[in-house]
Amino acid sequence: MNSTEHAAARSPGRCIKLTVAYDGTNYQGWQRQATGPTIQSALEAAINCIAQDDVHVSGSGRTDSGVHAWGQVASFHTKSKMPADVFRKALNATLPHDIVVRHACDVPITFRPINDAISKRYRYVLQPGRINDPFSLKHAWFVKRILDVPSMQAAAQALIGEHDFATFQSTGSPRQSTVRTMLDATVTVHDADERAKIFIEVEATGFLYNMVRIIAGTLVDIGQGRRTADSMAEIIASCDRSQAGMTAPAHGLYLLQVHYPPHH
Repeated sequence: MNSTEHAAARSPGRCIKLTVAYDGTNYQGWQRQATGPTIQSALEAAINCIAQDDVHVSGSGRTDSGVHAWGQVASFHTKSKMPADVFRKALNATLPHDIVVRHACDVPITFRPINDAISKRYRYVLQPGRINDPFSLKHAWFVKRILDVPSMQAAAQALIGEHDFATFQSTGSPRQSTVRTMLDATVTVHDADERAKIFIEVEATGFLYNMVRIIAGTLVDIGQGRRTADSMAEIIASCDRSQAGMTAPAHGLYLLQVHYPPHH
């Protein structure tokens, strides 16, 4: 084998970026595990079947067991010459019905879904009220009382900006720094009837382990009158996990979008 052939053998080929939506109910999260099905392993199996290529799929972040996504971003290297959109169609014909590739495109070979992301946006869905919606059992947290949405909205504003968010971090995934910049935080009501939902949406430059779910649990405490809206600033400043609310159930959480610089 000459030097050109050696270089071709070592070449990673091309990089394809995927935008993936999934219902996380039947999966043990994003990351491949030996104990059960995951989103990563399902994507890798489907790509390997189509491309006859042993690929590794990288994601923009790990979602836990039961967490959903509308805009998870993933990428893989392949030597296949199949056009990206044809790859998308083939994947959707091969993947389980609860995983869908919404978009596929070629990106620079150096693209990294985690490292290149500049922000992520999550949504947490609540279903408040007296009667549960059976169609939302695996897709929203049923809170059996009416919530004070204006107080939750006011409290969410305290999250915006650069803060040490250690208060909202679960143990188990230590970070070098717990300082993050929250770009947006909103609480809105949708479908105002007996099946109304409350959407908590947060966008930040990065998130700590279970940060969104703990924020959701804290806002529910405020919505139930257990804490005041003004207390959110003190809760953040405490850097003390015990001062925040419970970790909200995983099945109400959705990864909505991952943002990248324009050239990505």
